[in-house]
Amino acid sequence: MGMHKTFWVLFFCFATAVAKAQEAATLRVTVTNPRQEPVAGATVELRKLPDSGLVKVQMTDTAGTLVFENLLKEQTYFCRVSSTGFAPFTSTTLSPADQKSTAFVLEPASGAMTGITVTARKPFIELKPGKTVVNVEAGITNAGVTAMEALEKMPGITVDKDGNLSLKGKSGVLVMIDGKQTYLDPSQLATMLNGMSATQIELVEIMNQPPAGYDAAGNAGVINIRLKKSRQRGFNGAVTLGYAQGAYPKTNNNLQLAYRTDKWNIFGNYTVNVNRSFSRIYALRTYFNPSGSVASLLEQPSYFKGTGNTHNLRAGADYSLSSKTTLGFTLTGLSLERGSFITNEALWMNPQKQRDSLIRTSGENTTGWKNAGGNLNFKHSFSATRELTADVDLIGYRMRGDQLFENRLVAPGGYVEATRADLPSDIRILSAKTDYSSQWKGVRLQTGVKASHITTDNLAYYESNEGGVWKQDDGKSNHFLYTERIQAAYGNAETNTGRWSLQGGLRFEATSYDARQLGNSRQKDSSFSRSYSSLFPTVLTTFEADSNHSISFAAGRRIDRPGFQKLNPFVFIINKYTYQQGNPYYRPQYTWNTEISHVYKNKFITSFGYSLTTDYFSQIFPVSGNGLVIYTEGNLGKLQQYTLSVSAQVSPAPWWSFSAQATGVHKEMEGVIDRQLQASINQFELNMNHQFRFKKGWSGEISGFYTSRSQSDIQEIVDPAGQLAVGIAKAVWQNRGTIKLGVRDIFYTQWMKGNTYFPNATEYFKLTRDTRVAQVS
Repeated sequence: MGMHKTFWVLFFCFATAVAKAQEAATLRVTVTNPRQEPVAGATVELRKLPDSGLVKVQMTDTAGTLVFENLLKEQTYFCRVSSTGFAPFTSTTLSPADQKSTAFVLEPASGAMTGITVTARKPFIELKPGKTVVNVEAGITNAGVTAMEALEKMPGITVDKDGNLSLKGKSGVLVMIDGKQTYLDPSQLATMLNGMSATQIELVEIMNQPPAGYDAAGNAGVINIRLKKSRQRGFNGAVTLGYAQGAYPKTNNNLQLAYRTDKWNIFGNYTVNVNRSFSRIYALRTYFNPSGSVASLLEQPSYFKGTGNTHNLRAGADYSLSSKTTLGFTLTGLSLERGSFITNEALWMNPQKQRDSLIRTSGENTTGWKNAGGNLNFKHSFSATRELTADVDLIGYRMRGDQLFENRLVAPGGYVEATRADLPSDIRILSAKTDYSSQWKGVRLQTGVKASHITTDNLAYYESNEGGVWKQDDGKSNHFLYTERIQAAYGNAETNTGRWSLQGGLRFEATSYDARQLGNSRQKDSSFSRSYSSLFPTVLTTFEADSNHSISFAAGRRIDRPGFQKLNPFVFIINKYTYQQGNPYYRPQYTWNTEISHVYKNKFITSFGYSLTTDYFSQIFPVSGNGLVIYTEGNLGKLQQYTLSVSAQVSPAPWWSFSAQATGVHKEMEGVIDRQLQASINQFELNMNHQFRFKKGWSGEISGFYTSRSQSDIQEIVDPAGQLAVGIAKAVWQNRGTIKLGVRDIFYTQWMKGNTYFPNATEYFKLTRDTRVAQVS
């Protein structure tokens, strides 16, 4: 109870301080071309007089507008506007005390190609210190792909063979949807993102150093996926039909409907996704004697053929109770059915690679998801500078999984053994938060509190076939109950003074959980609990040297909590010789991140970062005496990472825009498992995107990424990989429709291979998937 009192005392202290905020001014800016058509994605710099110091930088929305808030009435300003294909524009003096809005008209650049009509649109990528914004719809090769496939092409993001996301070489990324946590563990999150269509997404915000208003989870930063929401008045809609062909066919279809008036904004979004795919895994495990000589080899080729059907629904409404107050709700639903057929061989060989024994495995996996959620939100603006918001979310996941494995020894007198499992899981999430913002003597203040309560019920019921009779296997069965509570409070302040902009915040989070493994005839009933709390400071400061150069420094502390499935000591069967097991002694890892950045002409960003992670998360691979490898995770020790990143966003010609990010990373890992371990590696990542605008509504794209030899776990190294994609598009029906054609992974290089090092064995692995795909939408 004392913890709750602390949160409310902090909240009311902040609220009392900001309640006396003074009035400030706002300025609405509209940018059009000479034909009075809106210019979307134009960069508008607001600068103050007399020193031309930069105050704020924003980009116009699809209506060509933006709003600068929290301006000083007594101050005078001017704007500089730039956009691809247009000549730079500088406004006259602006005074927020005398005007609430202004409009700028951009003229085509003198070098624009004759016969080409310059029509502005949002750039594919917007680069800012500590933040990258990707406008998903602007990418032609994003047509007809899943959210996961769109993410893995974005600057700084990589996806490993298990579907885990990394950001600038660092694992531990918090993925949010419309600013809200999913509360799913990495494998469940990967399943959801693979079932979500990229056509649902408006943009993705990638933040290395999110402010205190965001949850402190995610040591690498935050990926915020913002879903589409129509801003047009009246009734409008859009239909997207997509078909893709790789080794197997896939379809991705989306319907959006919206109705907007002065009082109401009603919206709905429905997506259906049908996916047929495959993955092929080859693994060669080498076991060693204590002397270091080869004892035996185990070759394991596996083939997975999968089917997936996903239905995703999102609907809601916002109602303006008055000009200052809005009440809204959103309902979400997800139905996902996935099935896979698995064939596997386990070929044991002697050191001379002569066959010793062969075991063939066949299996089936089926997964069913039902997800329903509801959000109630409230916003009230007391004035132009004071605002109160509140959100309540209730989310439920019902997951069902079935497994069937049959192992057959191919030899005279061989045996047949079979295992089947029923794996249901239920998750219930209740989350509530409120935020208050105001301004006091030129300082923008924000404060808020948040609480979440999560319960999970996970059952693993295994049976073994003995003599044609199925019998319960209590040695593998498990029933795990978990409850987690997180409470948080934060305060944040932001101000501009001269050429300096300063932002600082402090977040407090308290976590407690209770876990229980119910006993059976083979396992005892057991339980464990833990509670901990910590402070998470953040700071961001920027110095505007002149109109071309600015320098920023950011620092912050973050946390990664182990997912509840990682705490479950249950053993999950991957194949006869490979298991996965949770770790009830898993503790959170903490990371300090620092970064200094230089921005040149808002087109080039160079940054250097350092991070230190303690109680570092890593996979651990113990090997039992019978050759069985058990994948688990635990706290290893510490990880130090040095990062150098260069980003560019340029327009070599009015019809050509280019963005790229190159990142070099040096990692140093050390810790103890059964012995002292140390590792270091230098790795490199490159991401690039070319956008082309041609005559008569034609456009094109070339994009790709490359990742060098890399390492996230101290016992596993992954070889280089990458992909190249191309696409073309044609605007039709007087720009009311678009036909897009693209090909991903043209050279079929997006495989994943590498080596894992166990205490007395090594394993080479290679994973190939259905990644070379042609798509039309």
